[in-house]
Parts: sequence; structure tokens; C-alpha cells
Amino acid sequence: MKTVRLTMAAALVRFLKEQHVTRDGAEHRLIHAVAGIFGHGNVTGLGQALAEHGGAQLPFLQPKNEQAMVHMAVAFAKARRRLSAFACTTSVGPGATNLVTGAAVATINRLPVLLLPGDVFASRRPAPVLQQLEHRGSMDVSVNDCLRPVSRYWDRIQRPEQLLAALPEAMRVLASPVETGAVTLCLPEDVQTEAWDYPEIFFARRVLVVPRPGCDPAQIAAAAQLLRSARRPLIVAGGGVHYSQAATSLQRFVESTGIPVGFTQAGKGALLDDHPLCLGGIGVTGTAAANAIAQQADLVLAVGTRLSDFTTASRSLFQHPDVRWISVQIDPFDASKRGAVELVGDARTVLEELCAALAGFRVDAAYAAEITRAQVAWDTAWRALTGDVARNVRAGDAAADPAAGSLAQAQVIRIVNEEAGPQATIVHAAGGLPGDLHKLWRCRDPDDYHAEYGYSCMGYEIAGALGVKLARPERTVIAMVGDGSYLMLHTELVTSLQEDRPIVVLLIDNGGYQSIHNLQRSSGSAGFGNEFRRRDATSGRLDGPLLSIDYAQNARSLGAAAFTAGTEGQLRDALRAARRERRSALIHVTVRSAEPLPATAWWDVPVAEVSADPAVQRARQAYEAARGAQKVLP
Repeated sequence: MKTVRLTMAAALVRFLKEQHVTRDGAEHRLIHAVAGIFGHGNVTGLGQALAEHGGAQLPFLQPKNEQAMVHMAVAFAKARRRLSAFACTTSVGPGATNLVTGAAVATINRLPVLLLPGDVFASRRPAPVLQQLEHRGSMDVSVNDCLRPVSRYWDRIQRPEQLLAALPEAMRVLASPVETGAVTLCLPEDVQTEAWDYPEIFFARRVLVVPRPGCDPAQIAAAAQLLRSARRPLIVAGGGVHYSQAATSLQRFVESTGIPVGFTQAGKGALLDDHPLCLGGIGVTGTAAANAIAQQADLVLAVGTRLSDFTTASRSLFQHPDVRWISVQIDPFDASKRGAVELVGDARTVLEELCAALAGFRVDAAYAAEITRAQVAWDTAWRALTGDVARNVRAGDAAADPAAGSLAQAQVIRIVNEEAGPQATIVHAAGGLPGDLHKLWRCRDPDDYHAEYGYSCMGYEIAGALGVKLARPERTVIAMVGDGSYLMLHTELVTSLQEDRPIVVLLIDNGGYQSIHNLQRSSGSAGFGNEFRRRDATSGRLDGPLLSIDYAQNARSLGAAAFTAGTEGQLRDALRAARRERRSALIHVTVRSAEPLPATAWWDVPVAEVSADPAVQRARQAYEAARGAQKVLP
């Protein structure tokens, strides 16, 4: 057998260059690039190997924060429908532990990312090495063990030849639609530099097939029988519809059967909002139309969704006493939830099989009319919420704006929605924006809405926008981010400039963490610790004047263009100017800090059972009353 003598790190790089996946006859490079920040634990091993062996087939990206690096990788994989991923490398120590949050984002959202943190010496000769955690119970533990619970596959490469077994397994998990998530290979810094005679066949071109498995025919027949007997069926569509590229099959299914669709955050856009059977977002942050239909649905067809508490309104949404469930999932773990009839298989394939089994079935006229009435009522409410009633504002004409200098967040969303167009993608993740966007954004293209709401991670937005831009450079990418999230992690603005991948950052400034501030107030509190205020010399608390922060100047200092907007006309002008820029741009918009949009479903957030505050006591009584609608069983 022919062999080649390489360091472990060089063998890793050469292997990654040859990994591909194929689905529906189209081939994709599995590991598209390596992003990394170097330290003593990876620079002379993996860093040297990338410099010598990476080349154009495995380009190197230089992010500015380890957590943001993984967010970028997650967004890239999502935009590529899980068919391509990044590898991310750090040194051992704080660089490695900074990966944990991003790894959780990847695994919770079922998105592939390969993590390659350096690790302490396998030989233990210099122990304890710089940045080594000395675990008193075992010398086999390092900080990288923090990554075990947030990884779908985790391994530590203690000898160079262990790559022969570990790397194929890591690629299998990354490419698997059932098992994918964060994959972690810990690389001791001495082993990275050690040489071994690797078989040349190990570096042969390799193509993994991503299958589209169908469902057991008996299960399809059972589901079809249930659907035929239902009077008020409803589809809940999640991110699995997008991952499977099943949007066209979903549209054929609903047009054939007349069954309406409500969407999770990850599923939004799988059926466009102007479709007569699209009810919009569903659940805690859903539309009045979707939640009204869901209340009385007697059968729910869940497609590619985990059915989290936001989707089910903490198990209080689906109130029909005899509601039944059918679940279309690639993962049996998800399919088994809620006592559902389990249709385990690829979403696109199973929807097509189910559509064929339901030939001739269609919901009755009375239910169809109810769906239309719910949509019409919601459209009227949407216009009122977004300020779309009798408006007459010309771009650049501040005097024509009746709310000059005091736009509401809902108005901002409507304006961006109108200006962005179908070839733009908005990216969001945390705070009040995801709830308002889920409710108000009207998708005109399956790719115009990118939410990270499985982990709802603050700091994802700008790095995520860059990840989308790297995956889809032809699209305009807009990161919609609150001031709190921007302050937490805005560093990848610099990377976007470095890579010449311009993004637009729309910074909505409401003076703090207002989403949680509103949650406090709805629970009886006057609010505490969530607004960006100066410490008051008299009270000793953070209840002085709001801080004045020049976010536009901050963005300019990093090399980005920057604009400010306080009126509808100014915001439209700024959005158009930002899109004309050849570099990344930030738009700073100060909005009214007002009450949140009206809720159309409940969320289980416990209120203090005992308190001397009458407002908290009243909130607890309301909480207990609402909790009575929760269903313990499916």
C-alpha cells in the first residue's frame, strides 16, 4: 500500500479538501472553508498545515471572535440547506471555550459545523501547559470537554493514526440530515505536529450521498385516513421544509387539499405570504389568523418542526378536545412527539407520497371560508399595527411623516419589508425583533427570512449575516439587530470588509434590552436592570438618564459606511444608500420604546408565587388562570 508521510494536521487538511456530498444529482463541497483564530495550541500544527496544504480548495477566513466565527458558520450552512459547512479552529483555552455557545446554536438548530479546537499535550510532558485546566479527578479532562454536551459527535485525537477512524465518522455525522449538528475533534497541540505514514487512498476523492428516504406505506395510509376524516386540519411547517428543499412540494400539497399552513420561525417563507392558504407565523409570536385556526384544529400535520414551546404556546394553543397529530420528520426522535402518527422520512418525499394518497380529498367549503375570513381580519390588523393606513410619505420628505423622529419598531419592519425586495435576506435572532418579524414580515421569496430562534442567541445577527452573504453573495443581506445585541458582538463587520462581502446592519435602538423589560412589566414588575441608564448618584441604581451612544460613529471607526434615520423618509433613503455602497453599512434607527405588539397566544413564564407587590400578585393570578389551558398530554 502506498503511503505518504504527513503530520496529523496536514493529513486532516488534505482529507477535508476531498470531502463532497451529493443530493438530487447536484454535488457540493462538504467543507467549504476553514475559519480560525490562532494561538499556541493550533498555529504551528493546523495553522502551518493550512498554509502549506489548504490552497484555493480550502480557503482560510479570519474572523475576529470565536463565538461569532461559529455563528457565521451556522448561518452559512443554513443558507446552503445543510449541504456545505465550515470548519472552525481555535487554540486551546479561552478560544476553545468561546466555541461552546456557537456549538449549541448549531446543534439545537440541526446545522453542521466542524469544530477543531487545539487541546493540551497528549504526552503530558510540559503539563500543566499554559491555559490548561487542571482537573483534580482526571488528567484526561480539558476545557474542551465543555463541548461534549453541545456536540453531536465529539472525539479527542490522541495519536495521528486515529484520524483514519475519526474523520470518516465526523463527515458522516456532518452530512447526515438526521444526526447533524456541531462535530468536535479536539487536537492536542503536540499530536498536530507528529508525523505518520498515511495510506494515500485515505485522501481519495469521497462523495457522501444525502438520501431522500420515503415513509413506510402503511404509515402513509394511516395518516391519509386520519386526514380524510378531519374537519379542520392544519399544517405546521418548520425548518425541515427548507432543509429538504420541499417548498414546492408543500405548495402542491396545500393547493391539492386546501389545508392551510402556519409557520415556525425556521419554517417561515416555505409558502409565501401572498398565498391564499398561508396563515403566517404560528404560536407565541404568531399571527391572529394562524392562532385562531390552530385553536380549533382537530388534526395537526407537523412537517419538519421540533414543536417547541413557542410553536405550541407552551402546549396551550391547540384546544380541540380530540386533536390528533401527524408528524413528518427525518429524525424519529422528533417524529415521536405528541403521540403523533410517525411519518419518518425526507420532508419532500413524504409530502409527495402523502399528496398521492390523498388524491380527491379537499377541505369543505365552510372551513375554506373560515380560513379566508381569518386572513382578511389579520390583514386589517397588520395594516393598523404597521402604520400602513392612509399613509402618504415620500422618500426623503421628513415633513410628510406624522411620526417624525419616533418610528415604532413595527413601522420599521414594514418599511424594510417594502424596500428590501425579494432578492434580499433579513437575518435576526434575539430580543423583541424575532417576535415582531415572525408576526409582521411578509415573505416574497423562500430565502428572504433567516431566523436563528432555536437558541435565540444574542450576537448572532451580524456574524450570521456575513455567513449568509458568503453562501449567497448575489443577495442583499440585512442584519436586523437591537442595540443590546450589537454591543454584545459586532466584530464581524470588520471581517465583512476584509472579505469584500458587504452587508447592511439595521440597528434598532430602543435603549436597552426592551424585550425582557417588557416581559418584566407584564409579570407585575416595574422593570429592573434592562435599560441602558446611568447610575443615579442618589438612588445608587441604574435608573438615571438613558446613555447616548453614537453607533454610527462606532461603525465608521471600523471602516463601514453609516447612516442615521428618524423618519420613514430618512429610513427609505438610508436603505437605498446602503444598498448602493460597495462596503458594509450600518443604519442607526432610534425607535419608540413602547408596549410590545398584542399577543395572540400565551407563553409559560412563571410569576413569583409569593410577593408583597400587589401588581405581582395580580400577575400571578393571571398566570395561574392561563396555565389552566395547558395540556399535559398530546
